[in-house]
Amino acid sequence: MSDAKSVIEQTFHEAGLEWENPADGTYVVKLPGTRKLSTTVSLVVGKHSLSVNAFVVRCPDENHEAVHRWLLERNTRLYGMAYALDQLGDIYLVGRLPLAAVTPDEIDRLLGTVLEHADGSFNTLLEMGFASAIRKEYAWRTARGESTRNLEAFARLTANQPKGEGGDGEGSAGS
Repeated sequence: MSDAKSVIEQTFHEAGLEWENPADGTYVVKLPGTRKLSTTVSLVVGKHSLSVNAFVVRCPDENHEAVHRWLLERNTRLYGMAYALDQLGDIYLVGRLPLAAVTPDEIDRLLGTVLEHADGSFNTLLEMGFASAIRKEYAWRTARGESTRNLEAFARLTANQPKGEGGDGEGSAGS
């Protein structure tokens, strides 16, 4: 177990990652993103295995079946991780690795998988599961003359929407 902890800490240090160790054998690392601001990953060293968990996005507001199908189809292509839902329907990436397999290369590979599939799929998941909220947010902002810069990634959803229409005054798409 102490070997796995040393490997994890060394890997984080060498990668220059922001991390903390809130309890013995528990690590929380923040991965910088391009679509998501960051992805927080929890690694827990157990008696026989290392578990890895990362929050991806909250429970979709709409289109659940299509979102879940999309996630399941991608699970077959993930290395060491899989998309999963918690009891609230929030989406996570989860994985488990035997302690004997904990090496700097494997930790790097798992973190890379998390980053690629949490950050890389973020906008797609928002478009699929929060399209109505994105449109409302866009309308709310344009009606008030506020910036829509951080909604530019969703221009397909808002391109034909008249500015300031379709909103109910409540914003907050995504997570």
